[in-house]
Parts: sequence; structure tokens; C-alpha cells
Amino acid sequence: MTEAKNRQDAKDVLTHYLESKHLRKTPERYAILDKVFEMGRRFDINKLSESMESSSYHVCKATLYNVLQLFTDAGLLVKQQFDGKNAQYERVIGNTSINYLHLVCKQCGKIKDVKSPESLNELTKIKFRMFHTDYVQTYVYGICSTCMRKNKKTITN
Repeated sequence: MTEAKNRQDAKDVLTHYLESKHLRKTPERYAILDKVFEMGRRFDINKLSESMESSSYHVCKATLYNVLQLFTDAGLLVKQQFDGKNAQYERVIGNTSINYLHLVCKQCGKIKDVKSPESLNELTKIKFRMFHTDYVQTYVYGICSTCMRKNKKTITN
């Protein structure tokens, strides 16, 4: 799918969701959705706010939090909280696969996404009673190779 098609699909999903919940279709919500598609795959509220401001579109953070929650409820975003740090958001529409492992470095906070078909296939095969699984995400915490090298240099010096 092209990025333009993904963006249009997201707008259609948002419009349908707003109509089904009898919520207003405000220009701000659609402007924020457009900006979300300009962001990288994963972003936090501060990056989104800075990006909106740099486009001369002022939206207070409270509005951003509310709209991102609305997008999450509509199934457009997934909210992720890594190791107690600020929440990060990831687009669902246009993401080729949301099923992957998140490798989270406890030292520097860097996050690397790894597709692991074998382990994820096993997890998606699990059938939960009275529950339909949409996607699976697994967090693996440890120390990345860059931090391990830095730690090793610190110890030897």
C-alpha cells in the first residue's frame, strides 16, 4: 500500500469512528492525523507537539493527549509504555506488521523492533477463551551491544 492510500484509509477509519460515536469531525483532529503520518513509525507526544509547532499549527498538549487517545480507541494507533518512560505511539494503519518483539535497552532506552516469526506464530496460535487477539507485542528488556561496549570500556579503564 502506498503512503497516500494508508493516509486516506486512516482518514476513512477516523471519519467512520467519529460518526459512530457522534463526535465532531474537527479540522484539528484531521490535521493531527496528517502529522501522525509524517512522523516516524514510533513517536511520543513531545515529538508530535514540536512537529505541529514547526508547521505553525499550535495545539496544546492536553488536546494532543485527548486526540491520541481517540486515535487509539479508533484503532489507528497503539500506545506503548517502555520501562516506565514516556508513552510512545505507533501507527497501526500502514504498518506492514505490528507483530514483533521490542528489544528495549534499559541503559540508553533505545528500542529495536525484531520480527521473530517462529516465536510470534506460537503466541498467535494461543486461543484465549472469550477473547479475540488482534495483534501480539512482546517486550524484551536488557542491554544493547553499544551500551555493553561502553560499559566494558568503563570497567577496563
